[in-house]
Amino acid sequence: MDNSSQPSEEYISQVDQQFLGCPKIPLYIQVRPYQQQAVNNWLANKGRGTLKMATGSGKTITSLLVACELYQQIGLQALLVVCPYRHLVTQWARECQKFGLEPILAFENARKWQADLSTQLYNLNSNRKQFLTVITTNATLMSQALQSRLSYFPKKTLIVGDEAHNLGARQLEKSLPRNIGLRLALSATPERHFDDKGTEALLKYFGSVLQPEFTLADAIQQGALVHYLYYPILVDLTEAEAEAYVELTAKIGQVIGMGGDEEDLTKLLMQRSRLIGAAANKLQALRDLMRERLNTQHTLFYCGDGSVEDEVSEESLKQLQAVVRILGSELSYRVNTYTAEVPLEEREDLRHQFETGELQGLVAIRCLDEGVDIPATQTAVILASSSNPRQFIQRRGRILRPHPNKRRATLFDMIVLPPELERESLEVERNLLRKELRRFVEFADLADNAGEARVKLLEIQNKYGLLDM
Repeated sequence: MDNSSQPSEEYISQVDQQFLGCPKIPLYIQVRPYQQQAVNNWLANKGRGTLKMATGSGKTITSLLVACELYQQIGLQALLVVCPYRHLVTQWARECQKFGLEPILAFENARKWQADLSTQLYNLNSNRKQFLTVITTNATLMSQALQSRLSYFPKKTLIVGDEAHNLGARQLEKSLPRNIGLRLALSATPERHFDDKGTEALLKYFGSVLQPEFTLADAIQQGALVHYLYYPILVDLTEAEAEAYVELTAKIGQVIGMGGDEEDLTKLLMQRSRLIGAAANKLQALRDLMRERLNTQHTLFYCGDGSVEDEVSEESLKQLQAVVRILGSELSYRVNTYTAEVPLEEREDLRHQFETGELQGLVAIRCLDEGVDIPATQTAVILASSSNPRQFIQRRGRILRPHPNKRRATLFDMIVLPPELERESLEVERNLLRKELRRFVEFADLADNAGEARVKLLEIQNKYGLLDM
């Protein structure tokens, strides 16, 4: 063949340009069997469905594999990813770039991205561009700036809802684009706490939870998460805290007994959760624990009682400050705070300092519950948990992410012992405690030191006649 029949360099360049930003599986990625099964299940469910996969098991990669498969099979034209927080947008962008995508980061100031999005949508619809990737936040999804452009997304668009349980909130669910038919939800905990209607609306939009679910036990067994040691630390309430606890439990019992308002019940449960979360004796327990661990590194300290939708309470902030004072000033343990108020760039610096060992620990409220990847974490100390099981599930997934220098993780979990209660409050307490203990028992059972962990929990089970768990 003579040279004249060869395509010109300029033509090749134009073709390459046209295919820039199209989804392609990187050669170095090893697709795990359960990820491939999840992709197959979603495709078999006609392009709808919710993947309930343990935190840390690679949901982001799985969804990008779906995008690659759709691109090959039907010529997918656009990917729209919706995340709850800004830091997850940048995290998703890093993963998307590995798959050859060039995402528009549509969040915060609309002037930074709106014109670019309009231009790229025009080029896509006039066949001047092959593929469009947009990553946005829940807040921006609701904005007029993005809502006004959703109708211009082509028919072959895939929407991915990350940490999708958040999208069941009424205003957010209304903002989800109905013109996009290919829908994938990702969450370790798609069920919304105390919100059956929100859960139903979420699953109606994205599609039902696809079987089989990929549990924590599956993730550890298949090497997606590391093994761990679990140490419950039992903490007593002070006299004043115990009195307040007894009073709140009696009120909770009255509301339940009278079939009272669900909102009143939630408020009382929240009050009691905050009381438990801020229990003063946890600070002494922390001192005792960390005096023996001053040479350790890569430790996360979780403060705060609110679930991911709630505001951070005053008690949580006080606890955060007290923890930093004990660790930093008293024990000279190198720590810094990691909260939603810290700017994104500073958070990146903190993560780097934590990875390198410049900081021995990070003290966090909420901000490390959803989506943040800090796989170097060796140890976590949970001072406070909300009653929402999602928070516990998110946290344990964060802690168990694999890292080259991590053979096994260690988790210290502070559990408050309920005080002595009157007979009428005892049954209420048993029912509430049964739900709380279920997650502790499950986590203890999967630990490498399961026997030792269960013996520790036995004290509470025995006291409240919950030995059947």
